Amino acid sequence: MNNKLYIGGISYGSSDDSLKEYFAQAGTVVSAQIIVDRMTGRSKGFGFVEMSSEEEAQAAIDMLDGKELDGRALKVSIARPKEDRPARSGGFQKRDGGFNKRY
Repeated sequence: MNNKLYIGGISYGSSDDSLKEYFAQAGTVVSAQIIVDRMTGRSKGFGFVEMSSEEEAQAAIDMLDGKELDGRALKVSIARPKEDRPARSGGFQKRDGGFNKRY
């Protein structure tokens, strides 16, 4: 187990600071980040909180999973490691199977 948590169901009105403050009731929060869309700057509705120890991370899961923050029920679980994804082609596929470059 590790001390980084995945938080799902975050309200679009929540901020990194409100998330950090909310999770502080379970222990010391090292960092809190809501993931935002690069194009729009709008929240994607999930984020990550890092607690200072595995015990505090487990306490946060036990205490806050299913509880409401800013009107939305949160899903709190241990974050999985980021998986490598295949590179995207960055072009449009033609009918003959080739690719056009995107400009």
